[in-house]
Amino acid sequence: MQPHDPKPLPSNSRSDEGAPPAEMPDDTSRTEGGSLSTGFQPGTGRTLKIGAGVAAGILAFCFCVVMVIRLVEANTLKKGADAAYSAPPPVDVITAQPASVGQDLVLPGQTAAWYETTIYARVNGYVAKWLVDIGDHVKKGQVLAIIETPELDAELSAARAQLKTSEAQVAARQAEAEFSKTTNERWRDSPKGVVSEQERESKKADYESANARLFAANAQVALDKSKVDQYTALAQFKQVVAPFDGTITERKIDIGNLVTAGSGSTTTPLYRMAQTDPLRIFVDVPQNSAIELMKPGVPAEIRSTAPSGGVFMGAIARSAESLDAQARTMRVEVDMPNANHALLPGTYVNVAFKLQPRGLVEVPAAALIFRSKATQVARVDANSKIDFANVTIARDNGSLVELGSGVKPGDRLVLNISSQIAEGQRVTATDSDAAPNRPVDARR
Repeated sequence: MQPHDPKPLPSNSRSDEGAPPAEMPDDTSRTEGGSLSTGFQPGTGRTLKIGAGVAAGILAFCFCVVMVIRLVEANTLKKGADAAYSAPPPVDVITAQPASVGQDLVLPGQTAAWYETTIYARVNGYVAKWLVDIGDHVKKGQVLAIIETPELDAELSAARAQLKTSEAQVAARQAEAEFSKTTNERWRDSPKGVVSEQERESKKADYESANARLFAANAQVALDKSKVDQYTALAQFKQVVAPFDGTITERKIDIGNLVTAGSGSTTTPLYRMAQTDPLRIFVDVPQNSAIELMKPGVPAEIRSTAPSGGVFMGAIARSAESLDAQARTMRVEVDMPNANHALLPGTYVNVAFKLQPRGLVEVPAAALIFRSKATQVARVDANSKIDFANVTIARDNGSLVELGSGVKPGDRLVLNISSQIAEGQRVTATDSDAAPNRPVDARR
């Protein structure tokens, strides 16, 4: 509050007698609530100077303490960094082990029907009746459809009539031949001088001609009979029958459809059918496993990729025994019983083969170093020094790799080695248990 300056009283105002004299402005100030002292006690300035000096001393001391601590920490950090820089770098190592356990080689495959065929008409005609539809299970020889063949029926009737005519000609020629034979014998056995030699030769010629005509008639009968047999055989194709036990997968005909014999691009098929028990599974095996899977009888496990799943057993039945020049794979076929029709033709599946161990060295894939010149591993010798060695990969199992050369069982290999570590550098090796384990066989 601002100090209240007393105003002088007017000349005509009277002050009360005996009132105490007014206080000086530097001693007191009047406010609505009373008076506030603005004076200083003796020694106040000295006290303030002492307090400021103490505070400054405390701040200086704290600053010195902080600086000392920072210097100590910096010195300790420097010593630790120097020690870490001069110490051998730490590395995780794993011991190479011989591959003594077989491996599951899982490859994609595709199922196919044991038999699959498209059925075409063998004769020209019209569909009179179809007896089976898609999804029907049929037996070998079962009638699938009936075809009306008016032209074929007429040709068969004509061939049979021609055959009868030819057979009649044979009977006539047979009679002529017998008559010519007896005549020739009479003239041949007649005494000389009774008949002339010319007549005797003439009768002989007639006999031979009769035999030739009989032979021609028999040949005509055989020709006409073959035509009858041909048309009779074609007439059997009026009934379309199943060539094997299987399932109808497609029907392309209906009653009244005109069908044409043959299987050309312009010919409409009648049916399509397949035999799905057993099934064939086609698998393309990479060349590094082709030798092991080339012989028939190797067991295989077929794993369905459908939501319902399912695992089925089969075995290699045959192989191409040669590699595809482009894909470097060998085609093998696995036969699988499919009595319950659990798998359909054309299904994508995974096929697992149990490969036998080769006696190679097995290491984690993290131990490999892929460089432009060769694939290497970093070995730690008895003196804890790094030695880089070239290796060859015999079998890649994903997280584990079997090496064909460059590593012996018992060698200590560095995992995920840093590019800053050079040949011959000393390291601090730590046995690692982070190496990937062999995948568990799903059949166990």
